[in-house]
Amino acid sequence: MASDRSLRLRTRVTLFFALIALFAGLVLIGVTYGFARNSLLDERTASAKQQAFDNAAAVAEQLDAGLIDPTVSIGSYFENVLRTEPSGFAVLSSTSPTAPATQTDTTHPLADFPDELVDQVRSGGSGIQYTSVDGDDYATVGVYIRRHETGYYEAFPATNEDSTLTALLTALGLGGLGTLVIATLFGYSTSRRLLRPLSRVADAAEDITSGGLDTRLEGESDPDLDRLRSSFNDMADAVQTRIEREARFASDVSHELRSPITALTAAVEVLDARRTDIPERTQQALDVVVSQVRRFDDMVIDLLELSRLDAGATDLTLETVDMIDLTHRIAARFGSPNIDVDVDPATPREFDIDKVRFERVLGNLIENANHHGGGAISVGITPSRNKMLRFAVEDGGPGVAQSERDRIFERFARGSAARHRIGTGLGLALASEQSAAMGGGIWVEDRAGGGARFVFEIPIRKERS
Repeated sequence: MASDRSLRLRTRVTLFFALIALFAGLVLIGVTYGFARNSLLDERTASAKQQAFDNAAAVAEQLDAGLIDPTVSIGSYFENVLRTEPSGFAVLSSTSPTAPATQTDTTHPLADFPDELVDQVRSGGSGIQYTSVDGDDYATVGVYIRRHETGYYEAFPATNEDSTLTALLTALGLGGLGTLVIATLFGYSTSRRLLRPLSRVADAAEDITSGGLDTRLEGESDPDLDRLRSSFNDMADAVQTRIEREARFASDVSHELRSPITALTAAVEVLDARRTDIPERTQQALDVVVSQVRRFDDMVIDLLELSRLDAGATDLTLETVDMIDLTHRIAARFGSPNIDVDVDPATPREFDIDKVRFERVLGNLIENANHHGGGAISVGITPSRNKMLRFAVEDGGPGVAQSERDRIFERFARGSAARHRIGTGLGLALASEQSAAMGGGIWVEDRAGGGARFVFEIPIRKERS
């Protein structure tokens, strides 16, 4: 059984598109950024090495000519002759660990270069490494000048590459975010298109459930969806045919039984009127026949009424009535002349109602309470939300079990308190059908202090002052 907290199918489809776009975007951003970074670093490495080797060759020529001394400051030479980059710096140092270093800028000694690079040059090699100096990134190159046993070191700022990579990452991030938004919107739109036929099926099923048996789905352009439409319509046709056939059968049987039951009722009434002329034992049998014939007659009448409701005879005949006076008269007619009628002060006294249908509902509930609930105790009348008027019939019986509260409004259903009792088993079903025909509803709940409380609501169609 699916959890109530599970996501809706439309949400899951939308999230699926969003997650796919997110995953694809992250992969694309990672691959693109990594490729661009490696390309920039490779280009920067090649450029730095080439320029450092050119400058080292120029320094070697000056050393050959005796124009510079590695043990003396040559800052002006680096500034005026060598092609060092802005913000870059260079150091010329003997490979002897005890020899002093010559540098272009006293703020950047040899110690600013990576120890691994310095050791590599002092051992007679050349190399390049990336490092950070005072928070700035540099590409540092070391070149060994063999004939003078001197090392030339130059640092190239890497801020341009960092800025380029930052701008690229920002652009990729914004592009990925835009792709994610577009994919999410596309997923939502696609899920709506995919689920729209299912929504139409659900709406049609709800219409059929509420009584619109002639509801059908229109054709679909997609072959798979059109098959769904065809299958649904075929199912609806079969359901409608079966329900109408059963309704006609019940109506026909009720009509056919009406005449013999009427004749039989008249015959037993004649016998009952002359019961003094027959033996006492025969009178007992006559009492059973009379009660069962009357019950049978009531059942046929109820079945005919249900047949009319099934056939869609739900037109209301409205008339203005005094609701409190009508409630008292109905209670008296159904065997409870002294019942308490509790009326909320906010209840309108007069409004339009179908008096016959209202009597069927209230009368059946009072009769049910008298037969199966130990007698009706009171009828409460209170206004409720959405301009509805609520009627509650309370009894002092054993109440209705929670498991039976929906089933007792079905036809021929009986609760545990009503078994082996009188009645047709159709009273509560008729009350439910008639209250629905008036635009209301009916249910049962526990009564405070014990017993059952049958409640039904009907709309207040027109208030009168």
